[in-house]
Amino acid sequence: MTITPHWFLPTTGDGRTIVERFHANRSLGPVAQREPTIDYLAQVARAAEQLGFEGVLTPTGTWCEDAWLTTAALIRETKRLKYLVAFRPGVISPTLAAQMAATYQRISGGRLLLNIVTGGDSIEQKRFGDFHDHDQRYARTDEFLTIARGVWSGEPFDFTGEHLSVEGATVLAPPDPVPPLYFGGSSPAALPVAARHADVYLTWGEPPAQVADKIRRVRELAEAQGRTIRFGIRLHTLSRDSSAEAWAEAQKLLDALSPEQVAKAQAQLAASESEGQRRMVALHGGGLDRGVRGLEIHPNLWAGIGLVRGGAGTALVGSHGEVADLIEEYHSLGIEEFVLSGYPHLEEAYWFAEGVLPELAHRGLLRGTRDQRTALREERHVAAQ
Repeated sequence: MTITPHWFLPTTGDGRTIVERFHANRSLGPVAQREPTIDYLAQVARAAEQLGFEGVLTPTGTWCEDAWLTTAALIRETKRLKYLVAFRPGVISPTLAAQMAATYQRISGGRLLLNIVTGGDSIEQKRFGDFHDHDQRYARTDEFLTIARGVWSGEPFDFTGEHLSVEGATVLAPPDPVPPLYFGGSSPAALPVAARHADVYLTWGEPPAQVADKIRRVRELAEAQGRTIRFGIRLHTLSRDSSAEAWAEAQKLLDALSPEQVAKAQAQLAASESEGQRRMVALHGGGLDRGVRGLEIHPNLWAGIGLVRGGAGTALVGSHGEVADLIEEYHSLGIEEFVLSGYPHLEEAYWFAEGVLPELAHRGLLRGTRDQRTALREERHVAAQ
């Protein structure tokens, strides 16, 4: 089992501070130093491809550019890179989504990955005309994904559910391959849906012990359904040649935040219905007074991002070797896919790819590489015979 690294497209803007105009209030964060123009996003996408990332996650919401349109515009900018398109199943017809995915696969040469975002912020959901409560949204997602997979079967598909119904649903031709479904959610309503439908279960970057517990629960639910699921994690990264340099950069991110900005963000995040968001907020305590190292919640795992950012709020911080150590720790729990980002996204992609990826390759954790220490032991064993 090797590691698959992914990067992130900053479709809300980018910069050298934590740029966040997210979820319920897109004016919450500072104005982006780099607007999410197609030219800038193409730079990030091309860099991710050249540096060896498998794909790029593109977020969804009214606080960023549309993920489907943005990534479709970038297909011709890259040749191999896959696009992990986030979308909300409650705001689009399942048959239309299945058609869009099938078309996307054909025009991209099979480079679509789908990130299912059920939604945990009622304010954001109501903007789309969705007035379902938290558990109803997950029940509807269950029906949505049942329909989408039925449509992709290539035969007319009928379904009647509590929230969604279709008759004879079909598309011009099934996608080839069927795009893998990435799915997150930590609540009791979310985990059974993940077990039934997800190809990759994504968790935000909680400490390893919490991640291990979540993996265990999802795996047990999936096995009860006769399914096997892969696991991924969503994290930021801040890796430098030395630990001191990395923590100095984390301090700069912290210094750029005002108490007023943090208080406003935390008030908003506390109102979220998302169990995963609640768990993120609980990691940092919501204040700047702990200092940069006081927000280190596990060796080299930093919760400072979550002071103002919704969703993924933790970062891998340290030397390239230390960051690789923590990735290896997560990998030992069963995490195969790492969806990463950093500020700014263009420069941090290079820091991680040129610093950490060689460390992971040396340990045999990247596809096509072997642990050199194991190879040396094998060579010595052969020589001794």
